[in-house]
Formats: sequence, C-alpha cells, structure tokens
Amino acid sequence: MADPVDARSFQKSLRKGVALFNDRRFWHAHEAWEEIWLTAESDTKEFLQGLIQLSAAYHHLERGTLRGAVRLFDAAIERLSTAEDTRCGIALAGLLERALRHREWSRRALEQAGGITPVDARLDDSEIPKILFEEPVLQAE
Repeated sequence: MADPVDARSFQKSLRKGVALFNDRRFWHAHEAWEEIWLTAESDTKEFLQGLIQLSAAYHHLERGTLRGAVRLFDAAIERLSTAEDTRCGIALAGLLERALRHREWSRRALEQAGGITPVDARLDDSEIPKILFEEPVLQAE
C-alpha cells in the first residue's frame, strides 16, 4: 500500500488535476487525481473516484465513445451526489448539473447513432464545465 499523502501534496495534486480538467486535458487530470486517490480514505476516496470518473467520462465524450461516457457519467454522478455541496474546496452543484445534462446528451446522441461508436457528434466548447473552488483546500480529509 502507498504511503499516506500529506496535506500539502494532497492540495498540490488536487489543484493540478483541476487545472488539467479545466484545460480539457481530461486523461491527465484523471492521472493527477489517481495519485492521491490511491491513499485516500472513506468519503474523500469516494469523492476523488467521482472526479476521476467524471474526467474519464469527458475524455470518452471528446473521443466520441459515448457508451463509455454514459457509463462513467452514471458512476461519477452517483459518487459525487453523495458529497456535500462543497468537497475539498470544490463547488459541486454546477458541476453535477452539467454532468447530468451531458450524460443525457450522450445517451441521446448514442441512441440517434443506433448505438454505434465512435459518434461524430460533439458538445459545443462552451458546454464543457470548469471546476471551481469555493473555499481554500487546507488539508487532506
């Protein structure tokens, strides 16, 4: 098992993942969060897994592999919906609202394509969410 992550390393990896996500480098965000997910515990582990799955869902969405996107949106939404409105300083309400909308968009686009992937349909760039911090991240939880 990996050594626990100190608060400073946790914050650095969390913020790195957010910056990568906001830059639409979803796979790299997934990797940054996975570093701290490996040693996280309980609610924080679930929260980080939700972020990882959300990032992977958007990665699939951009590749047009919508079956994977729908599956990962479902998993991410389930995990993130159980968290408080703000977790580790991250505002979740708007992020979840977009994820729900994009899950449904992906499902409809996949259905219209007859279930065949990859699908050529793409979301407008302005639709891709940004992760926002509502409060400072002070420590690993």
